[in-house]
Amino acid sequence: MSNEGLRLRIPRERVGVLIGPEGGIKSAIENKLSVEMSVDGDTGNVEIVSSPGGNPADMFKARDVVTAIGRGFSPENAFRLFDEDAVLMIIDLREYFGRSDSDIGRVKGRIIGEKGKARRNLEEISGTKISLYGHTITIIGDVVHANIVKEAVEMFIEGRSHSTVYRSLQAKRDELRKQEAEIWRSPEGKE
Repeated sequence: MSNEGLRLRIPRERVGVLIGPEGGIKSAIENKLSVEMSVDGDTGNVEIVSSPGGNPADMFKARDVVTAIGRGFSPENAFRLFDEDAVLMIIDLREYFGRSDSDIGRVKGRIIGEKGKARRNLEEISGTKISLYGHTITIIGDVVHANIVKEAVEMFIEGRSHSTVYRSLQAKRDELRKQEAEIWRSPEGKE
């Protein structure tokens, strides 16, 4: 592969998920985005280059899909990043807590909630997908909703209650719906 590609590393235990059965996941990414990928199963190093005639910008989308899989997403959820509107947002809890595993674990537990209920609620309210892996929380969604979830995560980090976070999310979702309705309202409908 050429020197003009992108290089990244994913956890070794996620390499098999990236490659997929009989190389199917890797091939799907390569075909959809017109890229070529080299994956080193021993180190987790991945190199991505644009295929001849491919759009070099698709390398960055492929990088995001690979990163999402490396951060714990299933390939199906990571493939949401093929959509033009979708973004990948990573929150590194070490930026808030340093290397305090107990604080990181506590916040992750609050975001997951009992039997995964809190995370499901966040995903349902926002229409995003959320993965908690290692010291990171990763979000896939459109820019607006991903930022709303990021704010919710920051509220959990600050120690806010689940009900406060949900009320905030609901209010933001309602405001977005109101704005969308205003955009689509015809001029004749205004008084």
